[in-house]
Amino acid sequence: MIELFSRQATYILPSSVRNCVWNYAIRQFSDFVKIVEVGPRDGLQNEKKILPTEVKVNFIDKLSATGLRSIEVTSFVSPKWVPQMADNHQVFQHIKKRNGVSYPVLVPNLKGLQSAIAAGVKEIAVFGAASETFCKMNINCSIEESVRNFRIVVEEAKKHDIRTRGYISCIVGCPYEGETKPATTAHLASIMLDLGCYEISLGDTIGVGSPRKIKRVLNELFHISSNDMSCYALHCHDTYGQALMNIHVGLENDIKVFDSSVAGLGGCPYAAGASGNVATEDLLYFLQGQGLETGIDLDEIVGIGDYISKELNRINQSKTGVAVLAKKNRQKC
Repeated sequence: MIELFSRQATYILPSSVRNCVWNYAIRQFSDFVKIVEVGPRDGLQNEKKILPTEVKVNFIDKLSATGLRSIEVTSFVSPKWVPQMADNHQVFQHIKKRNGVSYPVLVPNLKGLQSAIAAGVKEIAVFGAASETFCKMNINCSIEESVRNFRIVVEEAKKHDIRTRGYISCIVGCPYEGETKPATTAHLASIMLDLGCYEISLGDTIGVGSPRKIKRVLNELFHISSNDMSCYALHCHDTYGQALMNIHVGLENDIKVFDSSVAGLGGCPYAAGASGNVATEDLLYFLQGQGLETGIDLDEIVGIGDYISKELNRINQSKTGVAVLAKKNRQKC
């Protein structure tokens, strides 16, 4: 793949064209998998400790040097609701933006989009949920009201040549309603794609998914997408230790993009006991074992997971990270 679409060759292209080239390359070569790192946003916003801005910037800059091509860096939300992201503008302004790496931000509404535009953002993410109650608890509106809200955001983003990715939460289960319907996820995905979202990230937000349940959702999407799964990604939390198994099901069903978070950062504030995203270290080790390419340096990611865990005073949730670090420490003795 690199022979056809080298990074050096694409750097001379405009960012919008460069992203299209890379996305085409990813989808055309079966041994390449793209990882979207969501630790700086989805991870940190669900951690109790609020990190200083300079630590967040250093964290993101370290991630930028690992071979990652997409790093979700912050969210433009009210600090009243998400105080961990109160420094969104400063973080986005101060990170070192590398060629070939995209730095999307989460935007909940038009006000958030306007703030993101003022900061110079080039890619955003909007979100919905496959559960009425979760939607109400999370963003204080119904599913259909959320559709109206993100429609306004996406249409305005287009006017500023800003790319949009869509998130759907609770694709298999909700902490309030229990199991959710695949048809609801498919309905939301269809709307987001029609609006112009280039990709839909399917979130097992509370980590209750199993291979059978994930397969049901993917089957529903398969039928509405004319057998083309190239516009979907999986976002798996690891509450019940099923994340990698669910990702394997995704691979078997032509999913080539996965969200993850270094050291397994994060959780879900609306679901007691929900653990963080699948750890990037664990995902990389798994994909390498499957003979798949990511272009990401696992050792560097392990070091970053150790760094951010220490900054947060938390236990590193990555089994791969802990194992690699233990091995390195033994070798030093």
